[in-house]
Amino acid sequence: MSAPEPTDEPADPSSLGPDPEASDMPEDATATDDETPHPLGPIGASLDEVVDRAWDRLRGNPALDRLFYTASELGDFSLIWHLLGTARGVTLRGGTREAARLALALGAESALVNGMVKSAFKRERPIQSGERPHNLRQPLTSSFPSGHASAAFLAATLLSERSKVKPLWFGLATIVATSRIHVRIHHASDVVLGAGIGLTLGRLVRRVVPLR
Repeated sequence: MSAPEPTDEPADPSSLGPDPEASDMPEDATATDDETPHPLGPIGASLDEVVDRAWDRLRGNPALDRLFYTASELGDFSLIWHLLGTARGVTLRGGTREAARLALALGAESALVNGMVKSAFKRERPIQSGERPHNLRQPLTSSFPSGHASAAFLAATLLSERSKVKPLWFGLATIVATSRIHVRIHHASDVVLGAGIGLTLGRLVRRVVPLR
């Protein structure tokens, strides 16, 4: 009996079993698409894009750069608000209680926003292309929401309680909060929500711990 002659015809793929390199992923699926959705949805994303595009006209102005970079740096760890609270505590009658209330409130706000709230969101900070005109600390936490904005409006709410110049406190808070947009460390929606949290916490503290 002679051996069967070899054949050049390819083997039937179905007879070889499943292909170990085959994937069940559809052809149009993207395995690396891990972008985190915007915390506020499409509306928030549109707001960020519009504000950043409009604000870009102000970046590069030496006076505005110096103002906003300085304000942003002073807002680190709520330094400016602790200094102002201490100054009022020394100069005003009954200011010690006011300064202590502000310091404790800022500590609680930082634990809440920078700890609990930020940990619930994994949002990337804005991309900075090119060198910054001034040095600035780059945070490692989530971008959403802005701790600078929440601390600023919490402090403004408390510092304005017995003040005759309330617009001054909120104007200063606005500069510190919006500085984070100017220096491209926060998106506009981060700042808006942060300011809202600060206002809410400030009113709550005023109700729970009244000065009079």
